[in-house]
Amino acid sequence: MSLTLITAQAAASETVSPSVLALPNDADPREAKLDGVTRIDLHFPAFTDGRAHSQAFLLRRRLGFQGEIRATGDVLADQLPLIARNGFTQAVLKEGQDLAIAERQLTRFPSYYQGDAVLPQPRFARETT
Repeated sequence: MSLTLITAQAAASETVSPSVLALPNDADPREAKLDGVTRIDLHFPAFTDGRAHSQAFLLRRRLGFQGEIRATGDVLADQLPLIARNGFTQAVLKEGQDLAIAERQLTRFPSYYQGDAVLPQPRFARETT
């Protein structure tokens, strides 16, 4: 899965589909009704609040959600590598974030040793000789 970056202006002009679920920051994803949901929006009220990371990881790894997961709110370029590793597929950048810098953040590290929501196996288990 790759992370698609969306500007705040582009997100504001979108029409919200009935198949989109906006999950509150304090909600337990295990209690959400996911039938017919194609996208889940998870909100970062502040860049220091990481509950949406936990929600995304839970949705991907434990609940097997295959649809889009979008990060909204106080999303900064610095957060993007972790956002991508936790299973988000889209990120709406906070107003004023430079798109070019954000894109560079996503290519900063070509791979990670630890497993994550996207690639659960650690690097040594993925490599074949």
